[in-house]
Formats: sequence, C-alpha cells, structure tokens
Amino acid sequence: MSTEPVDAAAALASRIEALEHERDRLLTVIDILQEVSGTLHFTDILQAIARRLGEAFGLDRASIFLADRGGKTVRLVASYEDPSIRNLVVDLARYPEIRRAMESGETVFIADAASDPELQRAKGALARRKARTITVVPIKVKGSAIGCIFLRTYQGGSAFSEADIRFTQLVADLTARALRNAHKFETLHKRTKEADEQVRRIQKERLVLLGFLQRLLGAFSARDGEAQELLSSTSSRELERLVGVALAVVAEEAKG
Repeated sequence: MSTEPVDAAAALASRIEALEHERDRLLTVIDILQEVSGTLHFTDILQAIARRLGEAFGLDRASIFLADRGGKTVRLVASYEDPSIRNLVVDLARYPEIRRAMESGETVFIADAASDPELQRAKGALARRKARTITVVPIKVKGSAIGCIFLRTYQGGSAFSEADIRFTQLVADLTARALRNAHKFETLHKRTKEADEQVRRIQKERLVLLGFLQRLLGAFSARDGEAQELLSSTSSRELERLVGVALAVVAEEAKG
C-alpha cells in the first residue's frame, strides 16, 4: 500500500494549519491598528497592544517597557497579566535579557528560560511559573531602542516559532509608529495650550490697560484746566517713565 496519499494529506493539513495561523496573526494586526487608531494617549495604546499579544499567543506574560533616563532602569508601562500596572520602575540588573535587547537593538530569544545561565538569579521564580521561552523585541525609533516588548510562554503552551518572532517584530514597529504619532499629538496639544494661554494673557492685559486709560482720562476730565497746564509743563522723559510704570502695573494686574 502506497503512503503517498497519506503523506500528501498530511502535507496539505500542515499547509492549511500554517495558513490559518497566518490569518490569525493578520487579524491580530488589524485589531491592533484599529485600537491604536482610536486613541492618541500612549498608555492606552501600549496596554491595548500588550493585551492583544497576550491573547494571540496565550502567554504567561506580555509586557511593554519604555527606556528611562540613565540606562539603568526601564518603566513597565503596560502588562497583559496585570492591566493596573502603568508606570513601574524596573532595575535592569534584574532583567539581563531586557538590558541586552535595549543595548544591542536586537531581538533576544531564550528557548529554555529555566536553564539559561544568564537567568540563574531568577531560576526559582521561573520554575514556579513554569516558564518556557522568553522573547524580548526592542521598540526602535531612528535605530535606537526606546523600549521593548517582553513575551514569556509557559510549559505546555504553544511553542514560539520564528514566524511568531517576526510577527512580534512587526508589532514592535507598529508600536514605535503609534508612539511617534502620540508624541506629536501631545507636543502639538501642549503648544496649542501655551499659545491659547498667551492669547488670553494679552487680552487680559488689553482689558486692564483700557480700564487704566479710562480712569486716567476720567481724572483728567475732572481737572480739565489743571490737566492742560500739567501736560505742558511735563518733560518728554518723565512721560516715558510714567508710561513704563503704567505698563508694568498692567502686566502685573493681568497675571491675576
């Protein structure tokens, strides 16, 4: 009996499974794009991405870290397993795999987390969590890592393939673009707010100046003859000094 039909059927089934897997990843990308396009707040963007990755891969952990100043710490800003975490400072000495990905700008993949020599300090915790693989994909802007996506699978869960790593790298690129857009929006919003405040301050100064002039003209009108005599005897320099004092008072009044 020939085994060729059996082999062909197995190959076809494997191909169909691969295509379905690819379809699921594409749907996840579409979901991520829809979610991040609905908000320009970076914390919401990152939390949505962490949640989608955790759901797509059935992960033990899916987190997003952003670089901190000094390079010794990062901030955990989104977490699939605990969405309430938004800005937790993490010492990179505790996570050598994250430090390596951030410094090199390259993806770090650890096939067996519990036995990896670099992670001996966390061996007990990894064993208790039944951790299997760890993948750290840097989030880069203009070639420099500004953060990373941290994914951890558990023993008994689905294996993390090269295709999954490439998919996560794609998501990291989307994350970088979303963060750039959010940063541009926040910068523009801040500038617009500052401009609005400056316009309001100028308008208030004008109102105070008009009020000052009205009171000044009222005082001169009440002393018509005396005002003309005073004006003719006052030097140009003294008038400039008085105007300067008046403008300084107006500016202080406008500050509230």
